[in-house]
Amino acid sequence: MKEVFVVSDNILSPLGPTSEINFSELKKNHSGIRLHEKDQFSPVPYYASLLTGDGIRITGQRDMFTKFEQLIIQSISQAIESTAIDLRDKKTALIISTTKGNISLLETEPFSSKLKDRIALHTSGRLIASHFNYPGTPVMVSNACISGLLALLTGFRLLQTGRYENAVVTGGDLITKFILSGFQSFMAVSAFPCKPFDAERNGITLGEGAATIVLSSNRKYAGNVILAGGSVSNDANHISGPSRTGEELALAINNALKTAGIHSNDIDFISAHGTATIYNDEMEAKAISLSGMEHVPVNSLKGNYGHTLGAAGLIESVITIHSMNENTILPTLNFNQSGVSKSINICSILHSAVLNNCLKTASGFGGCNAALVFKKS
Repeated sequence: MKEVFVVSDNILSPLGPTSEINFSELKKNHSGIRLHEKDQFSPVPYYASLLTGDGIRITGQRDMFTKFEQLIIQSISQAIESTAIDLRDKKTALIISTTKGNISLLETEPFSSKLKDRIALHTSGRLIASHFNYPGTPVMVSNACISGLLALLTGFRLLQTGRYENAVVTGGDLITKFILSGFQSFMAVSAFPCKPFDAERNGITLGEGAATIVLSSNRKYAGNVILAGGSVSNDANHISGPSRTGEELALAINNALKTAGIHSNDIDFISAHGTATIYNDEMEAKAISLSGMEHVPVNSLKGNYGHTLGAAGLIESVITIHSMNENTILPTLNFNQSGVSKSINICSILHSAVLNNCLKTASGFGGCNAALVFKKS
């Protein structure tokens, strides 16, 4: 099986416009989550991690792009600017992940066939591709909250076929009234900044941002980390409630380890989904236990970023890669006392450790699960 190298990356979030700034802010235990009051999204105050001001900067025909598309374009630009990889090359794939895309246009525009086409994800993909003079059709990935990891796995598999030599994998989401009200209707939004895996957790905090990871099977781009394997599964349990046993996420984890050619005792660190909802964190803890990794250090970054939906898997994968490069495990912000039934090793302080093999997990509505393995090359 071909090695798939991580060439470069970017995070654009409320914590900063680059991966390096984001990682530095995380080491300081900083969070983008703030209390928001009297704004257009909600009649009641809510906590969220939102991009403020006009922090998105792109060149060219800015007026033709929505804020969502500008966010993706800036993240891609940042990720590829220091590489020799060219999106005009037919051997380079473009993969874009999001859960909601331009859904906010429903809040501001009268419904019409024109609006229906403008909201379509393939329209955003075509416009983003045109900005970079990309010659092909971008792959659009939208599968709830595993979208970012599924996009990376799609890139990995495309490179394995040999049809492509490089893959630019990107994703993003913005919080809108439509999205926030949906989670509020579930009574799933925390009344305080979210507390992953904690005994007092009571729901998610939403966030927005984008991230990009550039992959290549060309050894001349080899860096310190490879994407070694991955897998997906489905609970087939409930449209919004995850499995109660964790068996299905454990299946994805074990298949990911198998494709990466390693075993559970080789994993040095787990970047969990850790949404801080009652059922997700419990399910993840059970899956980690079923996979024989109760002792492995685990963290969640939702207390720093909130849940960034289609960007979450990518943002958290970028941070996993930087953690590996610096041999540093970040703490789970707002975690105090375990509130899950399985005794897993939830990190609460910043510390150093040798990180050669790391696991990234995600789960989402519809029962979808994903797991990826990153290895030192």
